[in-house]
Amino acid sequence: MQVASIHFKARAHDGLTDAQLQKNLVKFKTKFVGARKAAIVELDDFEGTRDAGRDIRQRSLDDLDVWLARFEEAATARGATVLFAQTPAEANKLVLDIAARHGVRKIIKSKSMVSEESALDHAIEGAGMAVVETDLGEYILQINNYEPPSHLIGPALHKSKDEVADLFARKHGTPHKDAIEDLTLEARAVLREHYLTADMGISGGNFFVAETGSVVLVTNEGNATLGTTLPKVHVAISGIEKVVPTLEDVATLMRLLPRSATGQSISNYVDILTGTKGEGEFHGVEHMYFVLVDSGRSDVLASDVKEALRCIRCGACMNHCPVYQHVGGHAYGWVYPGPIGSVLTPMYVGLENAPDLPQASTLCNACATVCPVRIPLPELLRKLREHEYTEDLRPWHERAALRMWAWVALRPRLYAWASRQGVRFLRKRADARGMIRKLPFATGWSNGRDMPAPAGRTFRDLYAERTGNGVRS
Repeated sequence: MQVASIHFKARAHDGLTDAQLQKNLVKFKTKFVGARKAAIVELDDFEGTRDAGRDIRQRSLDDLDVWLARFEEAATARGATVLFAQTPAEANKLVLDIAARHGVRKIIKSKSMVSEESALDHAIEGAGMAVVETDLGEYILQINNYEPPSHLIGPALHKSKDEVADLFARKHGTPHKDAIEDLTLEARAVLREHYLTADMGISGGNFFVAETGSVVLVTNEGNATLGTTLPKVHVAISGIEKVVPTLEDVATLMRLLPRSATGQSISNYVDILTGTKGEGEFHGVEHMYFVLVDSGRSDVLASDVKEALRCIRCGACMNHCPVYQHVGGHAYGWVYPGPIGSVLTPMYVGLENAPDLPQASTLCNACATVCPVRIPLPELLRKLREHEYTEDLRPWHERAALRMWAWVALRPRLYAWASRQGVRFLRKRADARGMIRKLPFATGWSNGRDMPAPAGRTFRDLYAERTGNGVRS
């Protein structure tokens, strides 16, 4: 997937002025936020479960090499082949080599964000094979000229029912349908043939279990179940950070994942796939491969934002993020949107290629408050902002302003004098309602918001006046 994060500001502006998108984004403020709130009360100790989830993911990362080695050993013992890719290009090559080895002509695929990183679908088509996305959201985007996903769990959530109905009628050559049930049945009819005629299935992996060598797939549509059992070959591709020690750990994380993602107690389908089909067994694949991709994850693990790798891809941070709720996922310009994307994308593609993403946050802490594995996202965003400053990646005038503020702040008397002048100046700019509508040198910020004018006196002055009248602090 092409990286367009450098254009965040322009894309965000486009999102804010897109009336249809704004209408579609309302669902994040209503459906997902409310559903999560209702679902978490089902657990006797949700906060304690979050602590356990955080500890599981952190334990996995602290000894990642050990758990990856155990996973490889367990998976190999059960007939699977474990492969490692350092880069997205290497991951694509491994998949294409597997397909060539087994004479594959058609591939069906369930959702995999890592495959979006490497543009795997385009690589498959470039090698002369057919590939069909079977996740309904991914399928919608694929037939819409490979439109990029805008959300971690619902790639096409930025689209309305009417937009999908128009797309289906145009691409399938069928009568226009108005009911969601009819649209899903139409997609099912189209996809069913591909399930039955595919030579290979590709999936992502919510978790890789070191104890058993299994991959855990969490879906609501059943497409991953069909796509990983009907073809003779199954390839599960995901990042190296997805490994967890035990199945018991998966059980704990599954109390958090669906509730945080869609507000469900449990997803409709949870597949735990272990090894190849044994003698006398009816279900299962004949050949099973795991492709574990690094693609910058080791560098993140060695950095001061390594806690971001705890992410279990639930999407709760973006569902609750006031920035994401207004600009949508495409504004972020790559695979991972929202607060978690504002940390991961700069780390994966380079901070210089996504300089505005660490700034794309109010630091309101809504993301950290709802994160099921307690990733301190505002703190990580602040660290990336610090890196941008020290590496001279912010505009010169912004850096100069910060240096000047720091110089003044280190001189208390000068700072007090400057503060008095500042609040008086701002007070004079207030309108009849006591609001400031425009700020010089900050029009980009003040064009879209008003702010209450200060009292005209600094906090120090007000505090001295009150304490001087005998009012205790």
